[in-house]
Amino acid sequence: MAKRCCRPFRRRTSAGVCLLVWVAGWVLVNISVFVHRNFLAEYCTDQKSKGMIGRLCHNYQQGVLTGDLCEDLCVTHTMVYKRCLHYDKGKKVIQTDWNGMPIILKSKLEDFLSYDSLYLLGEQENSSILDLDILVFTALEIKHSLGLEVKNITGPQLWTKHFKDRRGSLSRAEIASMWSLLQQEEYVFFQLLQDLSKHVLKMVGSCGHFYAVEYLPAGHTWHHSLFALEGLSSWRGSSSRALWQATNGIALSFLDLARHFENDFSYQLHLCDIKPENFAIRADLTVVAIDVDMAFFEPKMRDILEQNCTNDEDCNFFDCFSQCNLKTKRCRAERSNNNLQVICDKIFRPLFSPKLSELRVYHPLQPQLDKAIQRCAELSSQGRVDKKITEGTFSELYHLFKAGQREQ
Repeated sequence: MAKRCCRPFRRRTSAGVCLLVWVAGWVLVNISVFVHRNFLAEYCTDQKSKGMIGRLCHNYQQGVLTGDLCEDLCVTHTMVYKRCLHYDKGKKVIQTDWNGMPIILKSKLEDFLSYDSLYLLGEQENSSILDLDILVFTALEIKHSLGLEVKNITGPQLWTKHFKDRRGSLSRAEIASMWSLLQQEEYVFFQLLQDLSKHVLKMVGSCGHFYAVEYLPAGHTWHHSLFALEGLSSWRGSSSRALWQATNGIALSFLDLARHFENDFSYQLHLCDIKPENFAIRADLTVVAIDVDMAFFEPKMRDILEQNCTNDEDCNFFDCFSQCNLKTKRCRAERSNNNLQVICDKIFRPLFSPKLSELRVYHPLQPQLDKAIQRCAELSSQGRVDKKITEGTFSELYHLFKAGQREQ
């Protein structure tokens, strides 16, 4: 009797175990798919990067795309793949060696055909596209990507040397390649500012949807001086005193960048992700913005900030802050902090941290410098930035950094 009673229980137990095993298997499979799609699929590998370049060169040889670097990359091989740097938010970043010089290839998307094609190419299959049509669509694309109304710009200002030097009508491959580049905000940003700013990466050229920029090693939060000056040939082997003077030179260049981005363009340029990893230093100590995915001119910045809100925290967009109007429940379109304040907070504070004084030559003005940086980092503590106070703080920092640079 006891045995007969136990049989159904055992069957139910076996069924329960089977169900648990099935559920556990289902969970593991879904976790595996999630990890693959969200992590491993974007994992940076040599095999995947070489595959991208292989497909790029195949499309070039088929006449689908073109560019001033295609021949070097795909035919003469004077541009050689070195390593995959990272795939960040979809962007592919690859280091190559070009005639002995390191350069970086970038593309927002992996494949050329993943970009939207210019519909005029389909409508006018057997006829040339007018330059005026190209300029109109270029202006519309800039408006879409950067929020800028383009009035006096010409198309070639946004094109790499290959397209600028082209005589006569552009070929279909040239137009398709140019259009894939114009769909990448960072490319448009860098190309627009090539002749206007020393604080952005230099464009080298392009091949299809990949554009090339100069290679500069990025800063690192974990590095004791943020920027590894010892790695630059012009500063290798320098004394600690010389490196301290160079640190003050870097700070002066950051000040120049802050003032330049605020005053020297038609619209103020806002940096909403300020950290050492998004900047690099040239051998002459010029600070260069190398990642501008979170850089916005004033018109687009206002659109981003002006959102629904219930408190001020709802109006914070990374490093760009605004305030909530509690009556309208809308964020103010004006930014309540500025680039200089965030630079003081996230760059100057660690760069001149008293904790690192043993690594540097003592500066007699260090107490004043610490206080000035602290005041600068708190410029918007009252919910807005006073221009007069900002100018005074800027001037004080400038003279302190200059004194540190001259220190013998």
